[in-house]
Amino acid sequence: MTITPDDFLPVLSRPHTAEMLRLIGDIDEFKGHWRRVNEVRAERLAQLRQITTIESTASSTRIEGVELSDAEVARVLEGLHVDSLRARDESEVRGYGELVTLIYESWQHIPLTENYVKQLHGLLLKYSEKDERHRGEYKKFPNNVDARHPDGRTELIFETASPFETPQLMADLVAATNTALADHTVHPLVVIARFIVALLAIHPFQDGNGRLARAITVLLLLRAGYDYVPYASHERVIEDNKTTYYAALRESQLAMRNDPAAFGVWLLLLLRALRAQQQSLEAKLHVERSLLQLSDVQQGVLSLVTTLGRATTTTIGLQLRMPYRTVRYHVDALVRQGLLSPHGERKGRYYTRTTAQSTVEPLAPAPGTNAIIAEIYERGGKISRRNLIALLKRHGYDGRTSGVLHGRRLAHLRRDAKTGESVLTSRGEEVARQYLFSARLAARAAESVQLTP
Repeated sequence: MTITPDDFLPVLSRPHTAEMLRLIGDIDEFKGHWRRVNEVRAERLAQLRQITTIESTASSTRIEGVELSDAEVARVLEGLHVDSLRARDESEVRGYGELVTLIYESWQHIPLTENYVKQLHGLLLKYSEKDERHRGEYKKFPNNVDARHPDGRTELIFETASPFETPQLMADLVAATNTALADHTVHPLVVIARFIVALLAIHPFQDGNGRLARAITVLLLLRAGYDYVPYASHERVIEDNKTTYYAALRESQLAMRNDPAAFGVWLLLLLRALRAQQQSLEAKLHVERSLLQLSDVQQGVLSLVTTLGRATTTTIGLQLRMPYRTVRYHVDALVRQGLLSPHGERKGRYYTRTTAQSTVEPLAPAPGTNAIIAEIYERGGKISRRNLIALLKRHGYDGRTSGVLHGRRLAHLRRDAKTGESVLTSRGEEVARQYLFSARLAARAAESVQLTP
């Protein structure tokens, strides 16, 4: 199906349209501020980028099942072996680390083309022997997304594009995205969001699609002028919200089968993630500004605690040959500035270097037409006209949406000629079941972390 310009205009309720505009405004305001930032020294920026490379590589590969800590990932990126039994994990880490480094350094020379997408995929799997035959090439076999249950059963979660369809779908997607980005009618963040959700729906490569999509997200953000991206990890935010990430992805991909513009749930998830990434960098900038105001003594205290990992006032005094009251004064000053964190009671208290990280909270699945269909499903699969209109209004939609749900192409609802009620079609039931599955996934994240506006 040919992608039209209207497909890049997301279907959103009024409240979510307002949220989208506010998030984009906040992100773009910081984008302009970043270009005026001059208090961070070049060597500190290089260190921040190195830290981000480690965090991004660790998070993006852990999302796909790699079991290496940030410290172990740092060792792998330095060329060291961590564990011969985890050679596959190490190969995936090295591939992603080199890929994201290339993007940070050379994004100006990597346009969005099918050829470059394939080359980036080849680099991603460069060290993976099992992927040697298919890296850099579109898939030759189906790669639907399945869930495996403890009893051994498998459940089809999402049916991706067939190997036969993939080349044409990718050609259309890349061409339409470049046209939308060049046209400037739709905000680039919206265009990027739609490209990524469609890319993952196609799942063009046999393996590595998720990692590649996250790396390309960074590439497209840099090409759109978001220069601060290499200094705070987008992938870390996604890892902290992995369950919610997949739920929003699946819901939008299913909705887009009926309406190619129905990617609003995913768009909001991505914008919230970008806002959290920005807040993380703002925290780091606060630390950098504080560092500029430190005295030589405070710099020495902070450096010592950073080197040791943790230290008491007694340790600091002995190492730096300072009296207790002097140590106490400077440590308290560093705590007030948010550079040191105290732990424990007064007698056994020790201090660690404060890490600049944003707090990310759970994100419930955003309401949309799929949520409406799911509610009808839970009501028994049918609903009266009056109740349907009330349900639409409760979710922020007007009566015209009823016509969309009853549309001829892949309709979710059909009218019962005898009763006048709206009844779910087989397609509607499928969407409802998938939405409820995604909602259950998201609910599991409610006790951990979630993205908030």
